[in-house]
Amino acid sequence: MTTQDTFISHLVELRDRLLRAILAVLIVFLCLFPWAKDLYSLLAQPLLAVLPQGGQMIATDVVGVFLVPMKVALLIAFVIALPYVLFQIWAFVAPGLYTHEKRLVLPLIITSTLLFIAGMAFAYFLVFPVVFKFMASIAPEGVAWMTDIEKYLSFALTMFIAFGVTFEVPVAVVLLVRMNMVTVEKLREIRPYVIVGAFVVGAVFTPPDVISQLMLAGPLWVLYELGIICAGMMGKTVTADADDEATPAKIAERVDGGPRQD
Repeated sequence: MTTQDTFISHLVELRDRLLRAILAVLIVFLCLFPWAKDLYSLLAQPLLAVLPQGGQMIATDVVGVFLVPMKVALLIAFVIALPYVLFQIWAFVAPGLYTHEKRLVLPLIITSTLLFIAGMAFAYFLVFPVVFKFMASIAPEGVAWMTDIEKYLSFALTMFIAFGVTFEVPVAVVLLVRMNMVTVEKLREIRPYVIVGAFVVGAVFTPPDVISQLMLAGPLWVLYELGIICAGMMGKTVTADADDEATPAKIAERVDGGPRQD
């Protein structure tokens, strides 16, 4: 098989796996479609719970009352189908990995997925109630505090991404150490800069109040320390398997895209 044929076969496989992943998300979305309005109400519950009696959200867009719940249903469908999507990604890249790389990548994919979902849950159950209660308490007298449903969705997505990525810090730290890009000792040395950076990130990605900034910066710092501990326990990435597989024959097989027997 020529290099061009191998490249085309990889593209065909990538297309097939992308289609499977998209189809899985669409199937889950269709199943959630009848409950799209309820899903948005569930997402908006932390805000609705602190609004004054009779307070409500508004929609300034003509089709917003339809599109926004659909976006929420699609987001939840993607989260539900995420394990299958990651499986398709794993199945595509696995033939090009060595044994020690497979042992590292699969646990990291699972861990990073769980941590991202944990970050979203932390934002929804802990951060949102505190932030919205604080905002409601400082609203001027006589001001009706309401928000557009699409702006609320944008705010919620920003917070979900910010806290989801924050909870990925242990994975990033372990990867940096395992790839020999930095040492555990160096990570301990730069701890003061990381703490300052955590508060800068909290100031950028959260509302302009001290409470929400602390609720992002605090976990980021704690997770950084957790990553250092995990990286120290796992040690370096140099293993006997890596040395055994880094032979000219193995490297040639990897370049050609041919199968390897681990």
